[in-house]
Amino acid sequence: MYDPSQLRTFLAVAQTLSFTQAARRLGLRQSTVSQHVRRLEDATGRQLFTRDTHSVELTEDGEAMLGFARRILEVHEQASVFFTGARVRGRLRFGASEDFVLTRLPEILEGFRYDHPEVDLELTVELSGTLYERLAAGKLDLVLAKRRPGDPRGELVWHDGLVWIGAERLRLDPDRPVPLIVYPPPGITRALALEALERQGREWRVVCTSGSLNGLIAAARAGLGVMAHSRGLIPPGLVRVPDRSGLPELGRVDFVLVHGPRRTSAQSAADALAAAILAGGDRLQRRQRSGG
Repeated sequence: MYDPSQLRTFLAVAQTLSFTQAARRLGLRQSTVSQHVRRLEDATGRQLFTRDTHSVELTEDGEAMLGFARRILEVHEQASVFFTGARVRGRLRFGASEDFVLTRLPEILEGFRYDHPEVDLELTVELSGTLYERLAAGKLDLVLAKRRPGDPRGELVWHDGLVWIGAERLRLDPDRPVPLIVYPPPGITRALALEALERQGREWRVVCTSGSLNGLIAAARAGLGVMAHSRGLIPPGLVRVPDRSGLPELGRVDFVLVHGPRRTSAQSAADALAAAILAGGDRLQRRQRSGG
């Protein structure tokens, strides 16, 4: 009933909220992306996106289609592997940034291991900057991480805004330095937060440094300070700091998949995992309302 190529296009638009970015990801013309979405909307008889010149958003029916599209494509892939006999195998060294510790990435990895039991998957969880260093050194085959604005590397999984978050009861004194909870260098959100405060001329002090997301969350829940974080991945128990606090805008951040610079025996496995992550990218986002 539903064309897999149209479903892949739909997922790419839903995850990037951009017809242009979806076209780049899929290697299609933007007119083709629009055509795929229109045909899928015709097939369902429902509008899946609301769009104008400035933004693209999923409708309620579009949100429902996310789950259906993902499951249809998963079954389609399983059938293709079964009947073609194309068995992916080898050792795959995969790196994921700390941002995904509390997401449903384990579900995607579990599904990948079920579909490709002959792949030996090795997972490394680290800061995005550290993962890039290991990738360049040939110690990883595929990385799922943040990238800085303007960095051309990687295949876009989704865009997101960076926001300040903290405990709901936290109150910032405008006359005192901003208490910061940060990753150590080379953390990308750390650098972006410090740059934003420096541009504003706002004084700051580091009250907690941890390479573990759970460590940062514990400090934030204790009310020690604020941290810069992806808007779509705000952890339970923390809320967005209200605009009236006067903290500077942090801008946007991209989450991307980056392959190693050299083709290895793990290339087919890396391609298969990348495809699984792109197909299930909406499951990585924790959709919850902001706290202010």
